[in-house]
Amino acid sequence: MFAEEKAKLIAYRGPFDGYREVQLRASKSCLVSFDRNRYSVASKAANRAVSLRAYAARIVVRLDGEVVAEHARVFGRDRIAYDPWHYVPVLERKPGALRNGAPFRDWALPPMLAEVRRRLGRDDTADRQFVELLTAAAEFGLEAVEAACGEAVAGGACSSAIVLNHLARQHRPLPPEVLPTAPTLRLPPVADCARYDTLRGEWRHGEA
Repeated sequence: MFAEEKAKLIAYRGPFDGYREVQLRASKSCLVSFDRNRYSVASKAANRAVSLRAYAARIVVRLDGEVVAEHARVFGRDRIAYDPWHYVPVLERKPGALRNGAPFRDWALPPMLAEVRRRLGRDDTADRQFVELLTAAAEFGLEAVEAACGEAVAGGACSSAIVLNHLARQHRPLPPEVLPTAPTLRLPPVADCARYDTLRGEWRHGEA
């Protein structure tokens, strides 16, 4: 019977992307709660109403239609899923949280960025410098900052100023296009009054 009915069955069109959507308010610590677990959101969503879509394996949070968080769905109870990049704007005001804040524990940074962090050390000045690099990564992209960190490490000197200098050179505007040279005159100008007399003669001839 299955062989006879198979030709009439609807073709498989891939997995059904179903979700459950709820309206929540993010806490001042940039967390939303769903199904007894919590998920971080971008700092701009703190204390604001957001929309959370719970898929089978992921959580997506939107603020006014813009995605401000996406996490693998956590099962169980009382667990927290952090994305450290959500808290980078907060570090600009509280750089010390980089060492003690829960979102930054066991943060797996790219190799060169982690090496710069190690060389900077662990004090308030080092924290501020490293926050400058994280802020630059949010603006220019992590790959660009990672490449700039690699250049700084290869040069043997690491500081936020040096890394940002390498980053600026990567984004230096291209030199202006060289315009073609001006056309060469067939009759270069010379101080020769006889030419003027020749033109006067041609004008009188044409008038006649």
